[in-house]
Amino acid sequence: MRIVVTGGAGFIGSHFVRQAIKGNYSAFADAELVVLDKLTYAGNKQNLAEVADSSRLRFVEGDICDGRLVGETLRGADAVVHFAAESHVDRSIAGADEFVRTNVLGTQTLLNAATEHGVGKFVHVSTDEVYGSLESDDAPWTEEEALKPNSPYSASKASSDLLALAAHRTHGLPVCVTRGSNTYGHHQYPEKIIPLFVTNLLDGLKIPLYGDGENVRDWLHVDDHCQGIALVAADGKPGEVYNVGGGIELTNRQVTGRLLTLLNMDESMVRYVADRKGHDRRYAMDISKISGQLGYQPTVTWEKGLAETIDWYTAHRDWWEPLKG
Repeated sequence: MRIVVTGGAGFIGSHFVRQAIKGNYSAFADAELVVLDKLTYAGNKQNLAEVADSSRLRFVEGDICDGRLVGETLRGADAVVHFAAESHVDRSIAGADEFVRTNVLGTQTLLNAATEHGVGKFVHVSTDEVYGSLESDDAPWTEEEALKPNSPYSASKASSDLLALAAHRTHGLPVCVTRGSNTYGHHQYPEKIIPLFVTNLLDGLKIPLYGDGENVRDWLHVDDHCQGIALVAADGKPGEVYNVGGGIELTNRQVTGRLLTLLNMDESMVRYVADRKGHDRRYAMDISKISGQLGYQPTVTWEKGLAETIDWYTAHRDWWEPLKG
């Protein structure tokens, strides 16, 4: 079996690749993995270092908007797991063009090639942010929820979701869409809240908390997120959307407080900053569909996952210091 993994040198994509090469996904225990990654600022070949010598791994550096390269890479592929995306909300607010190019045009380029070459499964990895924002007493989102994105990033991902599903309905391409909640863990680029706050605190720097800090997110460890994606890649029903959540709803203030406690620091290290434009108030995911159909259940507890993440950043300054520099 040959699987093309786009964005496989990024945070979540590289975790999927490492776990697959190590044989932790039974359906892909002997698969060849071809990583296609442009190596933008958030893509890092070091993320694949521990499996780089595997005969089952091949790396292709390139842009998913390059139709010729994408066609060559997908020829003969049995499956595509599409992680590649511009993914930072603040960057999308500052300049949306690259988000539209990569997330929309890049996805369509992949779908064209997958259709042409008869790829047997196309998993489009998306985000809960496409649903918009919830109030405190709203029920968690199911996959039937209307898409109401509020940032250029989430709008570009919603667009790519619809293109992927349209490829299934129009051309019969076996597409599944996964929508993951806020993912954390080791190897995450230090612009997202947990690695940014941890690395700042390790350097004795204050941490910037948006607004009142009461925005709520559903937290999901990267190991659980990739387990859910692997289940969908193996047995997900074509044309279906699957929410992949962690079931851990916490405010940004609560996350901040726990990080301060684990690093033996106090509230004096917090710097309150003006809230982000269009900042979504709450995300929450209903995962009953993927749990009932595919047996998915998150297994990494918040306490264990967060402590291990802090330990990893503490031990791997050589990884994150050059990135922050």
